[in-house]
Amino acid sequence: MAAINLHNKPFGEETITKLEIFEDYAQAWLPTFIMQAPPMICIFDFFAGTGYDKSGVPGSPIRLLQKIEEQRPLIFSNHVKIEIYLNEFEPCKKEQKKFELLKASCEEYLDKHPSLRHVLEIKYHNEDFETLFPQLLPTIKKYPALVYLDQNGIKFTSETYFLELEKTAQTDFLYFISSSYFWRFGKLDEFKMHLDIDMEEAKKDPYKFIHVNIIQQLRRKLPVRTKLRLYPFSLKKGKNIHGIIFGASHARAVDKFLTIAWDRNKTNGQANFDIFDHATVNQINMFSGDRGRSRIETFQEKVRNKVLNSEISNNFDLYEFSINEGFLGSHAAECLKEMKRKKMIKYDCTSPLVNYQNVHKVPKRLMYIVNK
Repeated sequence: MAAINLHNKPFGEETITKLEIFEDYAQAWLPTFIMQAPPMICIFDFFAGTGYDKSGVPGSPIRLLQKIEEQRPLIFSNHVKIEIYLNEFEPCKKEQKKFELLKASCEEYLDKHPSLRHVLEIKYHNEDFETLFPQLLPTIKKYPALVYLDQNGIKFTSETYFLELEKTAQTDFLYFISSSYFWRFGKLDEFKMHLDIDMEEAKKDPYKFIHVNIIQQLRRKLPVRTKLRLYPFSLKKGKNIHGIIFGASHARAVDKFLTIAWDRNKTNGQANFDIFDHATVNQINMFSGDRGRSRIETFQEKVRNKVLNSEISNNFDLYEFSINEGFLGSHAAECLKEMKRKKMIKYDCTSPLVNYQNVHKVPKRLMYIVNK
């Protein structure tokens, strides 16, 4: 299946959303590792594009450079070096025009911001991803790394790459996949040879959940004791559903991504559209007289039941449950505060402490006591 040349026309709304999520995560990721002052941090953009779209809107490479420019004083003070690996390759084309545009765009940006050259080095590549990825994998494993895999076909969706990234200790990745293609062609051998998805299982849910279902099946392909967590963010373009897969092993990284996702869509935190039909939540069912529940309300009901049943009895377990479910600690905290007001539970603090700070950074275990 031929890939689409996205840069022959302006970026669509869903592409802008994807790029903004990539950009927001880079903005959150950079200072975290810069403050740790490692000798090197690395960013890999394996499908970098040309730097800008037809209308001059920045793509991922330029957005990365802009975020690094914002952190330049911090980079200087912590003596950190940044290496950026940018790859753009057009198969079967003698003239690699997109690659040349990529280099020209980035070098022009660096010429306008010459002090950036003192803190970073860009390594340009014009190679097939299947060849380049194993070459760069040792570097990904060696240093704190942020990996972008923004492909628009199906060839590079192979679980092989996920399993290799799963083995790394300090790698976060954002992986764009064309999920709609699986709905239409997922039973074909051409697809199964790259990523074998059980399409009968995937199609038990409505089409709008195809990206979510792919992530659920990918999770089951990971090793049993893996620390890697995968999260979806679905993107709708016309009738097509595509999406981002975020992957990270550290709770802080997960917390940052989920914060970005929920800021992007405060009703579901999982898509750029109303994937859970929240627009109809407040409508009363004419037969039962019940009002539908939002995704947040459904989650908070789970929290309430688990606390009352003593399945969750402290903030450590509650925070872990929250991020595993794809929610922020604040969503669970709202529920705990309400339960305390209603005298269903008690805890010896003004806050239920369901956040990264009190669970991981400066651990403070808080017990929740169910009132009899």
